[in-house]
Amino acid sequence: MRAADFPYLDAPTPIGLAHRGGALHADNLDLENTLAAFRTAVRLGYRYLETDVHATADGHLLAFHDTHLDRVTDAAGAIADLQYAAVREARINGTEEIPLLAHLLEEFPDTRINIDVKAPGAVEPLVRTIREHNAIDRVCVGSFSERRLRAVRRALGPGLATAAGQVGVAGLRFAPGLVSRWLRTPSPVLQIPPHHVVAGRRVTLVTRRLVDRVHQHGKHLHVWTIDDREEMHRLLDLGVDGIVSDQIDTLAEVLSERGGTLGG
Repeated sequence: MRAADFPYLDAPTPIGLAHRGGALHADNLDLENTLAAFRTAVRLGYRYLETDVHATADGHLLAFHDTHLDRVTDAAGAIADLQYAAVREARINGTEEIPLLAHLLEEFPDTRINIDVKAPGAVEPLVRTIREHNAIDRVCVGSFSERRLRAVRRALGPGLATAAGQVGVAGLRFAPGLVSRWLRTPSPVLQIPPHHVVAGRRVTLVTRRLVDRVHQHGKHLHVWTIDDREEMHRLLDLGVDGIVSDQIDTLAEVLSERGGTLGG
């Protein structure tokens, strides 16, 4: 399927995606994946937001990156082992509640959300949340797990935009057959880092040849997570369709200089 088949991808390219709301933006330091961070991104003009999701033991779907609360909150423990009643008491940077994915969909109705399914237990709550909010045209779902990605596709059908999983990414540079296999999948977008370390060697994944091949099949290529201005320009010169960044002010400036868009 082609990118043009999905409302999620109908914005002019290249687009900017605010990673965890823009975790390195000055106003968002220590506030990643909070409603406050996402509000900052939206104020800057972002219409594409990025988040990971995890589910609590009782099936509430959090917009949160880590498997545990310990790193960024004043609480501790594995999310999958905790009830939502306990998790909702945790505070990021001592002030901000961990949002549910439903909170993002409700507070930012004009945005589109790129969602990374980080745990098996998140699949069913994600499917339920997308259905309850009639959000299938507003989201793109990806995962490092091909099994999780297939499960979400099966549940929500061909109208859901998905991003190619990590299995495809690993072979992009070394196994042309894997590229061909991915280009035949339902995923309209490939989301990869610019480089990959193989046997201790840093190898470039995003090349002009790859970008051209993806475009020949009517698909999009998004690159993550890019915070350096020169690297942003280099990738845009190659023709990538989107950049995921924590430095959302820098990316906004670069796209503005080049006549790009934040998805508005």
